[in-house]
Amino acid sequence: MISMTPDAVTQLKEFLTEQGTPDHALRVFVAPGGCSGLQYGMTIDETADEGDEVLQTDGVTVLVDSFSAMYLEEAQIDYVSSLMGGGFTVSNPNAVASCACGHSFDAGGNAGTAQGCGSGASVAGRV
Repeated sequence: MISMTPDAVTQLKEFLTEQGTPDHALRVFVAPGGCSGLQYGMTIDETADEGDEVLQTDGVTVLVDSFSAMYLEEAQIDYVSSLMGGGFTVSNPNAVASCACGHSFDAGGNAGTAQGCGSGASVAGRV
């Protein structure tokens, strides 16, 4: 199952509180696309859907659908600050290759869904 670093937990709590939705969850998903074949996505969700894996960590909830769960096994969500801003990122041991932009990855055998950099990767990796 996916995990979160302490910094990511803190940042998610702050984000949810600022948005006025402290009881909502972070949904992490994988979708076909991006320049390496698969791309990460994150959104805030009010409730879990049937079949979701639900991770409770230090007062925050992460939701992962069953399709995405097979690509995110043992992945870790972190929060990274940089000169260009901060955001949530995914460190995924299942990725055999990733894009230079860091928004998409190849888990092996999904190259048929790859797109050029910049086409469709905007949903990826950061909330």
